[in-house]
Amino acid sequence: MEIIDPHLHLFNLSDGHYGWLKPENAPHWPDKHIINREVSQSELQLSNPLNLAGFVHIEAGFDNAKPWRELDWLEQHCTLPFKTVAGGDLTCEDFPNVLSELMRRKSLVGIRHILDDNAHSLLSSSVFQKNLALLAEHGLSFDAQFSLSDKQATQALCKLLDSTPTLRVIINHAGWPPLRSNTQTWQQAFDRWQHNLRVLEQYPSVAIKLSGWEMQNRAYTQQDIQTVMMACVQIFGERRVMLASNFPLTTFSRSYADLWQTYGALLTTKVQNVAQAERDTRLKSLLLYKNSANWYQF
Repeated sequence: MEIIDPHLHLFNLSDGHYGWLKPENAPHWPDKHIINREVSQSELQLSNPLNLAGFVHIEAGFDNAKPWRELDWLEQHCTLPFKTVAGGDLTCEDFPNVLSELMRRKSLVGIRHILDDNAHSLLSSSVFQKNLALLAEHGLSFDAQFSLSDKQATQALCKLLDSTPTLRVIINHAGWPPLRSNTQTWQQAFDRWQHNLRVLEQYPSVAIKLSGWEMQNRAYTQQDIQTVMMACVQIFGERRVMLASNFPLTTFSRSYADLWQTYGALLTTKVQNVAQAERDTRLKSLLLYKNSANWYQF
């Protein structure tokens, strides 16, 4: 079965900056040395019956001042079909000029500006909103990384979508859902995350991408993935959910091939009749390939 990985990072330490990977800079993870290295397309190896048909490269801090340099490197060296979500400072009045330069690269399909704890203030900023409207005008998507447990941030995104309904927004890392393996008070936190997911469900231009499990708990479980995946499919439907890797950060917990094998196994019912087997095959194809191909314009 073919897959498209809609969220991964490649590193070119010899030419790029990658300030966040340097040991003296945040984040101060004790195992950060595992990923502080050159990372190329050749490492994207899967086990049968899975085959990597393409990927989406998410900006990784190659050069925040000139984000098109990262796209130039990728377009010169990657041989698999791929698309790029570039970096870009959406708080800057000068962003339209940066975007014009980025759009000269054929792989560009979207922009990411990490929101996280500043999500509400950023999404409420008039400059930020103007630049997001510019993305919509050019048919580009916005990769939004923030917690769906943040009610104010979710409301600010809804307000923005009301005024810019053609903007395609893809929530990164499942909106940081609370993992059952993390806390004794999981259910209350999970209910809050699910509530805000339901709030966003009314906007057909919003999709969600599931990855980054290792960012919350290096020892995350298959049950964590299953619980979040089924909630997203139930609320958002089958065509607005994507499974992704976050490679190479996923190697904090397991190999690239192992993660995708886990996804495949979770999408296969053990006891099957013909109808169930057909449903499993359809859902697996959507979450592993078709939805990414659609949302990222392959």
